[in-house]
Amino acid sequence: MSNPSGPDHGDATEPVAPEGGEQPPQETGEATESIGAADSPPERRYTAPGFDAGSTQIIDRTPEPQTEIIAAPTEVFAVSAPRTGPQAIPPRVPATRRRSWALVIAVIAVIAAVAAVAILITILLTRHKSTTVSQEDLVRSTIQSFDTAVQNGDLATLRGITCGQTRDSYVNYDDQAWSQTHARVAAARQYPVVASVDEVVVNGDHAEANVTSFMAFDPSTRSTRSFDLQFRDNQWKICQAT
Repeated sequence: MSNPSGPDHGDATEPVAPEGGEQPPQETGEATESIGAADSPPERRYTAPGFDAGSTQIIDRTPEPQTEIIAAPTEVFAVSAPRTGPQAIPPRVPATRRRSWALVIAVIAVIAAVAAVAILITILLTRHKSTTVSQEDLVRSTIQSFDTAVQNGDLATLRGITCGQTRDSYVNYDDQAWSQTHARVAAARQYPVVASVDEVVVNGDHAEANVTSFMAFDPSTRSTRSFDLQFRDNQWKICQAT
């Protein structure tokens, strides 16, 4: 009975004898060794303690990048030092000299401040003195005007620069009677004349003045008279003469 043919039965397990009854040639030694190697037990592998001996795992190594070679520059650049001119080094000022200058400046500032205060005080005093002198001059001018009006018989002026009882005496005079009286007095030279205004004291709206006078007929005989003045209607007026 012949063996059925099919894919499950290969030529390697049961070679078919050729026709004519000849024995199949014997396999070479190499084939025998190959079969024997297939039937031998698996080779034992030894591993370090603690590791799994079941299989060997091959870990792929990541290839390292290629080393890049940077070529050094072959061109040489000349380095030139910056050109600078000679530097002038300022001389060091000693600390003592700086302190001396600071002291001098402080002294000058103090002197300037004192001078400014002195100038201010002088201006204030001069202004006050000027005001006082101006009022004294106005008093002197009023006395001189009064003296001139008496000598000339100017009744209108005498009424304008007098006040109080002195003014009343001039106001009460009749103009014709005054003219006649003044003509007789002037002919006899019996009217007073102010030689000089010696002293004037101004105190607010009141002023006093001492004068040296004489009678017109006797200039050699001098006497002292006083005037009492008041500031009225924006001018000094003689209120009393003794």
